[in-house]
Amino acid sequence: MGRKILTEHINVPDIHTLAVYRKMGGYRSVEKALKTMTSEEVVEEVKKSGLRGRGGAGFPTGMKWSFLAKPEGKPRYLVCNADESEPGTFKDRVLMEKIPHALIEGMITSSYALGARTSYIYIRGELMFVLRILEKAIAEAYAAGFLGENILGSGYSLDLHVHPGGGAYICGEETALLESLEGKRGNPRNKPPFPAVQGLYACPTVVNNVESIASVPWIVNNTGEEYAKIGVGRSTGTKLISAGGHLNKPGVYEIELGLPVEEFLFSDEYCGGIWKGRQFKAVVAGGSSVPILPAHLFLKTAEGVPRVMTYESLSEGGFVSGTMLGSGGFIAMDDTTCIVRNTWNFARFYHHESCGQCSPCREGTGWMEKILHRIEHGHGHMHDIDLLVNVSKQIEGNTICPLGDAAAWPVASAVRHFREEFEWHVKHPGAATQPGAVYRGAEEAALV
Repeated sequence: MGRKILTEHINVPDIHTLAVYRKMGGYRSVEKALKTMTSEEVVEEVKKSGLRGRGGAGFPTGMKWSFLAKPEGKPRYLVCNADESEPGTFKDRVLMEKIPHALIEGMITSSYALGARTSYIYIRGELMFVLRILEKAIAEAYAAGFLGENILGSGYSLDLHVHPGGGAYICGEETALLESLEGKRGNPRNKPPFPAVQGLYACPTVVNNVESIASVPWIVNNTGEEYAKIGVGRSTGTKLISAGGHLNKPGVYEIELGLPVEEFLFSDEYCGGIWKGRQFKAVVAGGSSVPILPAHLFLKTAEGVPRVMTYESLSEGGFVSGTMLGSGGFIAMDDTTCIVRNTWNFARFYHHESCGQCSPCREGTGWMEKILHRIEHGHGHMHDIDLLVNVSKQIEGNTICPLGDAAAWPVASAVRHFREEFEWHVKHPGAATQPGAVYRGAEEAALV
């Protein structure tokens, strides 16, 4: 196992309480930052670390912080995006549930760096039990003097609030989240202006993911240079992976970026291989919105180079033969998986979650769902396959927010890599619609 930054103490009894968290070294970054560092020095350490946003985009966190406008007379805000709604992703929920003070400490240190005096954790509406855990931990932090007025006698004050969403996937997009936080319908905003200039209540705002913010205390305590020594190249540090699907050992794993994908998937230290001794067929490596890859292209690039768990390695080959690390929602599929049925299921989700603001997404996601339903249920035509690709191209890049892309990429990649499976559904609707029917190349179908 590699080094653990976020989950080192996750199994310590009562680590969710302030008393135990403090015994494990908790809140040292708050004491160090507020007593010995300027806010600019904290930002500089995060920039040196190379930490990239862990919510999916992978944008350098320190650089994002440096964009924050600092106009006179206007407050600044830090908002934690805990609206973890990407299918296949559950790492942030585990972190908040098991070690809530790790996020709170990160919020305090990061808020100090950004000059924010009021900050928010926007949490997915379905996670009310986690919200209660966070609120209890925040109350402990207030009582201990880590939140509120004049924290640790430093002159810095911070109020921290938890706000539940209504269960809308679109509110994971940062500007839709801000609209929702302001009490409006969660529709994404046109950019520019960007949140760093005009965000929450039209004030400069930084929106960061749970995992990103929770990584800041370690960086402050150990320096950005030490963090940058972990990982490979521009993929520095550790990453939480939500491993699910047909695995022997599903769960949340903290890996050092640069770990070989074959080791992550098959070693007993991590996922333990594909369950029931079945064949590895395909994978969604970074949540449902990233391109699906067949097994051979996930393990190695098209040039035969073994892949590693980094942003750069998984994207090698572009969308022709690569994918994205994304949010780390890792879904493994064995040879009993019907790719058409899986793609239809994803399309149903994105059609349901589209906010409807942009015509290409509002109409296109519905069309893709209907076409996939037709193919999956034995009523498809050969021209439907190319129509799917055409519709996905009309959506991609033509919407205000990335939800359109998130809906289009899984469909386009499924057809690109598994076209023969779609064709088999069209040519053999009777066989394809039998319970448990799965296309297996020359064997065409097998009943599981």
